Amino acid sequence: MPWLYAPPINTVFRRREMFGDSVNERRLRRKVDAGEFVRIAPGSFAPREAWWAVTPMARHAQCVWEAASRLQPGTVFSHFAASAVWEIDTLGDWPDAVDVSVARARGGRSTGGIRRHTRAVEWVDVVSWGHHFVTTPLQTALDLAAAQPFLRGVVAADQAAWARRRGGALVTLEQLLAGAASYAGRGAARARRVADFARSGADSVRETQSRVLIARMGFPQPELQQRFTLPSGRVVYSDFWWPDQKHAGEFDGIGKYVDPELLRGRSPRQALLEEKDREDELRRVVRGFARWRSPALDEPALLYDILTSTGLRSRLARPAS
Repeated sequence: MPWLYAPPINTVFRRREMFGDSVNERRLRRKVDAGEFVRIAPGSFAPREAWWAVTPMARHAQCVWEAASRLQPGTVFSHFAASAVWEIDTLGDWPDAVDVSVARARGGRSTGGIRRHTRAVEWVDVVSWGHHFVTTPLQTALDLAAAQPFLRGVVAADQAAWARRRGGALVTLEQLLAGAASYAGRGAARARRVADFARSGADSVRETQSRVLIARMGFPQPELQQRFTLPSGRVVYSDFWWPDQKHAGEFDGIGKYVDPELLRGRSPRQALLEEKDREDELRRVVRGFARWRSPALDEPALLYDILTSTGLRSRLARPAS
C-alpha cells in the first residue's frame, strides 16, 4: 500500500501535538545533539534508529507528511513529493525540499523546505489527500519525465508502470503514451520520448538504468522478465533476454542477499547458494549469460565489456572510461 495512505514512521515527536503542554527544550536539544533524535521538519523529530531504518524514499515521504500537516488546506503535492507518497522510486538522491504546485498568479518563491512549481494547476490531474491534493501517478510520472534528465524520467515512468508491484501497476504503458501525447508545457517533448521508451518489466531503478545504458551503448534492446522452465522443472525469470542471440542478462543487486523480505527466512549464505545453483542451471539452457552489479552502471565501459565478453555485439565503439 503506498505511503499515500499512512506515513512510513509512526514514532515522530511533533511540538504542535503537545496541546499546550510545555516542551522541555533543553532536554530535546540534548537528545538531538546526542544523535538520539533527528530533526526532519520544523517542529518534527524522529528517533534516529527509526529514521535510518527506512529507505530514502520513505524518509522523503515522511517529510511530505510533515509538510502536509503544516501547510494551508488545498495544497497540491507534486513531482518528487507525489512520487514518494505513491512509492515511485527514483535514481539518485531525493531532494531536500518538498515539491508543491501553485497557480502562476501566486508565484513560485520557494521557502522553508518547500519548492513551488508555478503552473496551470486547473489542468493538473490530482486526487484528494486529506485536506490537500496529490498529483495522480500518471501526472507525477509525466511531470518528472518532463522536468528531469532522460534517465531519471524513464526510471519514474518504469516505476509507475511496474507490473509486478504489490497491488499492481499504478499506470499502464498505454496511459503513459496517451498522457505524454497530450502533455503541454516545458519538457513535453522529453516526456514523449520517455513514454516511448518506458516498459513495465523493470523490477528496480537499477534495472531501468541498465536498460538505458544498454540502448545508449548500441546494444539491441532486450526483452524483460523472460520466463524459463529449467531442466529441474523450476520456473525462473531473467531480468533481460535477447531472443535472437539466445542471451540472458541480469543485474545482481545486493537486496536479495540482505533484505529480510526478499530472504523470506533464509540466511544470506543460503540465498547466495540458491542464486548460484539457479544461474548454473540457467546457463545450460541459454547461449550466453551476463551478470553485472552497480559499479558497471556507474562506469558504463565496464558494462560494455561484460556484455561483449559474453557474446553480445554493439553497433557502437566502447565508451571511454
